[in-house]
Amino acid sequence: MALFLLLLALAAGLVLIPFGLPGLWLMAGATALYAWLVPAGGIGWWTVGIVGAIALAAEVAEWVVTARATRQSGGSSRGAWWALFGSMAGAVLGVPVPVLGSLIGAFVGAFAGAWLAEMSLGRAAAAATKAATGALLGRVLAVAIKIGAGVAIAALVVGAIVFHASL
Repeated sequence: MALFLLLLALAAGLVLIPFGLPGLWLMAGATALYAWLVPAGGIGWWTVGIVGAIALAAEVAEWVVTARATRQSGGSSRGAWWALFGSMAGAVLGVPVPVLGSLIGAFVGAFAGAWLAEMSLGRAAAAATKAATGALLGRVLAVAIKIGAGVAIAALVVGAIVFHASL
């Protein structure tokens, strides 16, 4: 039963990631809980540590990629920060919309945050739009990175169980 719940949590985590929800942390927490409750289950504390490191690295990458894409598109530091906050706000505001609300909200929020920040600095609309488009593309890339990290976590955990690697 514990193995089934772990696999269910890993699958649920993968589904949550694109919607801006803490899927990686669900996966990491479930892995740690399984290692603690089922010591002979094939997952050692090294595996738990690696899973946590992957989740943390993906979270940092999300912030860095979105901010860097905004800056590389001509955006300011303010635009990069507002893109990050706009993305979070959009994800939260999109929750009531079924299925894709959080995902679309995060994308729109990143764009809107960067655009508003650039406009508040007195930039031309074309320059603000270019920076906001960079923020949007950065956010899309960040989601892809986090999904890749989730797949890596799932593969590591399942591999540890199947092969009893006990890392």
